[in-house]
Amino acid sequence: MVKLRLKRCGRKQRAIYRIVAIDVRARREGRDLRKVGFYDPIKNQIYLNVPAILYFLEKGAQPTGTVHDILKKAGVFTELHLNQQTKFN
Repeated sequence: MVKLRLKRCGRKQRAIYRIVAIDVRARREGRDLRKVGFYDPIKNQIYLNVPAILYFLEKGAQPTGTVHDILKKAGVFTELHLNQQTKFN
């Protein structure tokens, strides 16, 4: 099973997180399948590769709680919902 999860980067006391698609059995700093964005909580910056995120969500990837909140704030789930509606119509 694949999860969309945060992977810690940066130096001590200045954390930056990559949003990655990763196997659930891998550790936090383990090898990821693909980098799909980053999140800087200090500067409150978010970059998302939306097509890659939509691809993994359509294939059944589960976002963690924090990643879910970031994606919800960015409006990714509304785009996912619209894509699913157009496929069925």
